[in-house]
Amino acid sequence: MGRRKVLKAATAVTAGAAAAVPFGAAEASEVPPEVREGIPRGRRYRLRELGIVLGELPPGRHNAITDVPGVKVGYQTLIFDRPGPPPNMARTGVTIIVPRDEPLWRNYCYAGVHSHNGNGELTGAHWITESGWLTSNIGITNTHQVGIVRDTLVKLEAEQNEDLLWRLPVVAETWDGPLNQLNGFWITEEHVRRAVADAKGGLPAEGNVGGGTGMSFFGYKGGSGTSSRVVPYRGTGYTVGVFVQSNFGRPRDLRVNGAPVGAELPPPPPLGPGADKSQGSCIIIVATDAPMLPGQCRRLAERAGIGLGLVGGVASNGDGDIYLAFSTGNDVRAGETAPLRDAKAVDNDEIDPFFHAVVEATQEALLNSATKAERMTGNWGTREALPLDKLVEILKWHRLYPNGRE
Repeated sequence: MGRRKVLKAATAVTAGAAAAVPFGAAEASEVPPEVREGIPRGRRYRLRELGIVLGELPPGRHNAITDVPGVKVGYQTLIFDRPGPPPNMARTGVTIIVPRDEPLWRNYCYAGVHSHNGNGELTGAHWITESGWLTSNIGITNTHQVGIVRDTLVKLEAEQNEDLLWRLPVVAETWDGPLNQLNGFWITEEHVRRAVADAKGGLPAEGNVGGGTGMSFFGYKGGSGTSSRVVPYRGTGYTVGVFVQSNFGRPRDLRVNGAPVGAELPPPPPLGPGADKSQGSCIIIVATDAPMLPGQCRRLAERAGIGLGLVGGVASNGDGDIYLAFSTGNDVRAGETAPLRDAKAVDNDEIDPFFHAVVEATQEALLNSATKAERMTGNWGTREALPLDKLVEILKWHRLYPNGRE
């Protein structure tokens, strides 16, 4: 069935007696009236606010990476035009993820990385692979400004840690060229400092914020997104949180809860050359307070790629799809020279629920990055927002329940 026929059928379902067909976790009639009224007015909502639930595990309090105790997120967002010849359009920013309440240079995290497709950058990745240690806050920005973010993170630590001799900060990037003129080099040291100072708990903003400001998602506007899951393990509820900077996907490949949404939506207007190609890269950060060793963190990072695949990503040749997972469940005190370090770890035979948590939270974080993102005009034209009304209609027409079964 073609896109137009599907949308007509979906509209007929909405208008007829079957309007209460369940979608996600809620009946259509249970979608809050303010949400139904807000969508035509341009309001943007998280996936669950639309009544769409992915997976079976419950989310944390904020359904965000900040549900992992101690994790904070900070942003600086730059959206402005300047008179004169290009470059004169800024549609970019910087995101900072702080893993612990105390400085990381005092207490490292066990961590692991995975490159799904390596046409991108994650500084410090070699040392994480070698040592299993995450030793800095995490920055995410655009492709041309990794350096200023990295250097500023070093400066900030040097100002706090008089014993600093070296550091390899972690900074990742995705390319926001269709909307942001990268060669304006808009981000300054002060912006990075403000993003670090802004880092806080609670529900982070999503969509057109921070490093995700100028990003795209399956031909629609993408950006920053987050989600979390709570995993029961031997009497304790541990949290797995995911944060994404989404910037990838061909429009027709988008899937939500198994539904071929991208194939059934009217195709978005292309921006620039190569419109039918994947838009270019995704950074995924996974955090957990469950005690994990470096190899287990790497395995969590690998599972983020399954979540990306379930929404339609294929880690295309031009993509920098790079994932980092860290655990705050062990103290790794810097400077300790004890002959043996004590470390706890989830049993590998019981780790599968954590894999499920990563897959579920990654999907939801990616979709939140688009459902919260707003239409934006920039360097090459206008990137439209994912149409929430049509998304809901398609999922209702497919009669999808939270577990994906009809």
